[in-house]
Amino acid sequence: MQKIQVIEKKKKKMKQKRKTHAALKSIDSLMVDMPFANTDIGDDSVITSASEKNIKKKRKRNTGREKEDSKTMKKNKKQSQPNYFISLPITNPKIIGGIQALQDIIVQKDHRLSKAMVRYGSLHITLLVMHLSTEEEVGIAVGAFLESKDSIEELLQGKQLDLSFQGIDDFKNEVGFVKLAEGDCTAMLMEISETMKKIFQEKGILAGENRAFKPHLTFMKLSKSPDLRKQVKKIDPNLYKNFKSHYFGNETLHRLDLCSMLKKKQPNGYYHCESSITVRGGNKSQFKDYMEILY
Repeated sequence: MQKIQVIEKKKKKMKQKRKTHAALKSIDSLMVDMPFANTDIGDDSVITSASEKNIKKKRKRNTGREKEDSKTMKKNKKQSQPNYFISLPITNPKIIGGIQALQDIIVQKDHRLSKAMVRYGSLHITLLVMHLSTEEEVGIAVGAFLESKDSIEELLQGKQLDLSFQGIDDFKNEVGFVKLAEGDCTAMLMEISETMKKIFQEKGILAGENRAFKPHLTFMKLSKSPDLRKQVKKIDPNLYKNFKSHYFGNETLHRLDLCSMLKKKQPNGYYHCESSITVRGGNKSQFKDYMEILY
């Protein structure tokens, strides 16, 4: 009797084992169809962290490269920024006096802008800008500049070039300038600028800008003082509204200078000159009056 009971118990256990085995088999067969069936979770986490490390390293490398590229671009940009220019100095005492009066009125209304004012000794029109890297390039530029004298006088044909200054405008409310009246004289000035540009380029000096040449007489600019830029973001046009159509006077072209933007300015406030050319037909008495004002 006991033997029979033992045998039955064994049979029951065997049946249970078979059921369990069958159940496990069916689960295994289901698992095979799953995409993650043969993946070890531990290995997966190692792979993930390893790939994350690789990604981080790549990012770090890329970020490093980006920073280097950015630095290189900034350096190249700085190296190619204009550092020399052709200047037409403003010498008419009437124009200089008018601009001084304008500057005084603006400063009375907002004393912070005194730092933005251009000194009257520096007043000029920029005809052309360029980047000269070495003293050798400066020498080549001086040669090209002196060579341009004959071409300029050929364009003028012995006539006097009078430039009329009237009204005020601004660039993005950050630079205030006196406008040059449009007409034949302005067109001639632009032609002179283009002629000089070609002569410089023939000598291997990259002169000029991509944007269109717009002759103007700057009397104030926020960029003169980084501290001021923190306080004043824009120049209020109401500060000079009474001068919007004011006539400042005429300037006769008598001299052009090749100037440095970075070298120490002269005691009178004008830029360091590498070379100058005088143009026939210029108003000598006007220039004499100007020299008396400066010195």
